[in-house]
Amino acid sequence: MQKTALVPYAHLPRAHHHRHVLTSTVDVFGTAHWLLADRAPRRGGDVPPFDALIASVHPGGDIELTELNAVRARWPRLDRLPDGGFVVGASRARRYEDADQVQVFDALGRETSSFSVGDAIEHLLVDDAGHIWVGHFDENPSGIRRWSRTGQLYWMSDEASIPGLFDCYALNVSGTTAWACPYTDFPLVEIRPDRIDRPVRVWANRVRGAKAVAVHGERVAFYGGYGEEADRLALGEVTETTVEPTGFGLLTLPDGSLPGRRRVVGRGSRIYVQAQPFTAWAVFDLNS
Repeated sequence: MQKTALVPYAHLPRAHHHRHVLTSTVDVFGTAHWLLADRAPRRGGDVPPFDALIASVHPGGDIELTELNAVRARWPRLDRLPDGGFVVGASRARRYEDADQVQVFDALGRETSSFSVGDAIEHLLVDDAGHIWVGHFDENPSGIRRWSRTGQLYWMSDEASIPGLFDCYALNVSGTTAWACPYTDFPLVEIRPDRIDRPVRVWANRVRGAKAVAVHGERVAFYGGYGEEADRLALGEVTETTVEPTGFGLLTLPDGSLPGRRRVVGRGSRIYVQAQPFTAWAVFDLNS
């Protein structure tokens, strides 16, 4: 099977390698961020608020550090707002209505608001207008939703007739558009909530289990799958009603090895992959 190697993208500055990586992401503008703590969270019980450091590496290589005060999420999701602030969300809510589940911080690391979006956050991605997109796992009926930074619900998938949306396996946010590939039917879904005539489009898709999706024009890439297909890279083209496969291969780390445990982020034509010990991001670009 043909192999495609990821391209090195961003590295956590070595001065911070002694810290514990709580989570990491790449934002809509291409900046990589690491949420760091002095130690790993202890098992069991509530997590007392703790201070954390975000190390950001911009596409040009510039490094920026932001200290966050009183973070409350045990297993957090992270992204940056266009004004320099950050959003930190707890992937599991202690209760379904947990007012502290998502915290919004300003550019100085001070909390400005908090709210609940519902349990089982798989994806938390901010678009370039500052909307917060949340995709849920664990067959959460919330599916996919778009929120404001103050907790106002702007859009929800349960009114969009997306077939078989029980688990948001893959979510890609670029500009103000979202692309998804949800369990159980795994269609390719384009979401443009501000478009009046056709805010949601759906294409039937035969690729099952992808954890990330990238889109460029009429071309699509799906990454991941079940079992032995965990490292699969599936390419396709969008027709009027379906995604037609054009090729299959393996996506490897830059050194040719398979990533094992990983994080993935989809942004437009790009799929970013981060393997243990989660100090480096690499990228596959459908447009390259």
